[in-house]
Amino acid sequence: MTEIQHIRNLLEDKIHNEYLERHIQKPIIHEGKLQILAELVFSCDSLSIIQKERFVITTMMVQMALDTHDLVPIGNEENETKEEKLSKQLNVLAGDYYSGLYYYLLSEIEDVELIHTLAIAIKNINEYKMKLYYKEIETFETFMDVTKQIDSMLLVRVARFLHGDELNQVISDWLLTERLVHEKIGATANRTPLLVQWKEMNIDTSYKTGLNPIDSLIEKQLDKVDKALSQVPGKYAAFQSLIRKKLENMSFYQSSIVEEG
Repeated sequence: MTEIQHIRNLLEDKIHNEYLERHIQKPIIHEGKLQILAELVFSCDSLSIIQKERFVITTMMVQMALDTHDLVPIGNEENETKEEKLSKQLNVLAGDYYSGLYYYLLSEIEDVELIHTLAIAIKNINEYKMKLYYKEIETFETFMDVTKQIDSMLLVRVARFLHGDELNQVISDWLLTERLVHEKIGATANRTPLLVQWKEMNIDTSYKTGLNPIDSLIEKQLDKVDKALSQVPGKYAAFQSLIRKKLENMSFYQSSIVEEG
């Protein structure tokens, strides 16, 4: 936890920009992704401590750049105010600014393979986002899979780069589970952003949106994570412990909600 706090402080210093912070929301450091990423990187004995810090900071900077660009709505509203237009423009520039920091940090690392790994991840993420944008989705299952790929691709690529493919399934399934639970917690009027996005794609389907379907999705995801975790080799005991603890906390949360309901 001390290492993660140190990394978080370094990230806060890197992204600090007084002008941007006066006009737009400060980028949120995804705590769950940071914890998993730190475990993946700091468990790699072949890297120096400086390399480990730069690997984590650079990857999280990419994540924040992608997340910031996602805040920009598609298209222009007819009654858009001057302030709303400025906010949209600044979110674009902020995403580019964090991308610029990411490229600068990569130049300091001088690791061509890592640069290639992150570049491929960004390319893949944008390809999946285009599938959503152009509505190249035919089923709800495909929609959820594309969403999972977008959320996890960056960490999965880093995991593959450092450890092979043994942790990929757990990472992707867990991050989707975490997103679903966070969306449920913040749901309003029985709607969650992910399921609203699916409904707005105007695809002919019998799948209903709302809290009951998301409860079912969470239960299925928890089961998938548990099964994938049981197949992780013992040499990743610390990683297993991290996800297992998250899984137990999530299961406890789910049980509490059911009892209260």
